[in-house]
Amino acid sequence: MNLKQFYAVLLIVFFIPLLSSCFQVIEEITMKNDGTGDVVLTINLSQSRTKVASVMLLDSIQGYKVPSKTKIQQELNEAVTYLKKSEGISNVKSTSDFTNYIATISFSFKDVSNINNITKNILAQQKIKATNTSSYSYNKLTKTFSRKYQAVGTAKTEFNKLKNQDKAVFNTATYTSIYRFESPVTNTSNPASNVSKSKKAVMLKSSIMDLINGKINVSNQIQLSK
Repeated sequence: MNLKQFYAVLLIVFFIPLLSSCFQVIEEITMKNDGTGDVVLTINLSQSRTKVASVMLLDSIQGYKVPSKTKIQQELNEAVTYLKKSEGISNVKSTSDFTNYIATISFSFKDVSNINNITKNILAQQKIKATNTSSYSYNKLTKTFSRKYQAVGTAKTEFNKLKNQDKAVFNTATYTSIYRFESPVTNTSNPASNVSKSKKAVMLKSSIMDLINGKINVSNQIQLSK
């Protein structure tokens, strides 16, 4: 599963009309030594909640139809239904906070590779082009977690087709990945990543504009203590 692509579905289809220039997308993966784990995906618009609340009262803005709370909830429910039917995925839940405008989807997996194709299929249903390819793997013998990321060359071209006011939405937007483990981390391959004091979590934070422009690569190979 390309987890950022999941955010793209929600942002492009439902939230872009509502945003100011400040929002966060957060991907959290908790890995157990046996290869099972959990995922939490979050879109946090709380810093823009006053404007979002005002926009939600309108029918349309900047040429976009403003979705109702019911419509947003319906689409989240459909994503949950799809995930529940996916191989190796269980314990699927979603939350939607329409006071602070924070949406989450969480689920468990038998193997981290189970999540690799999910969002690709969700995007195909929404007729949205992929902006990158991303895959996850975990070797239980060597205790190595890998995330491979490759931007699609057309991503920047597609972004440049947006109206200037729509591009501005992404100026201060951020993407954060957080990976947690049972064993201590001994090494990470991505120099932009930060290891926690406990040595059991790795965080990588970047601006979404840097991702769009290909200025940062979020691939990472994380070696755990054997």
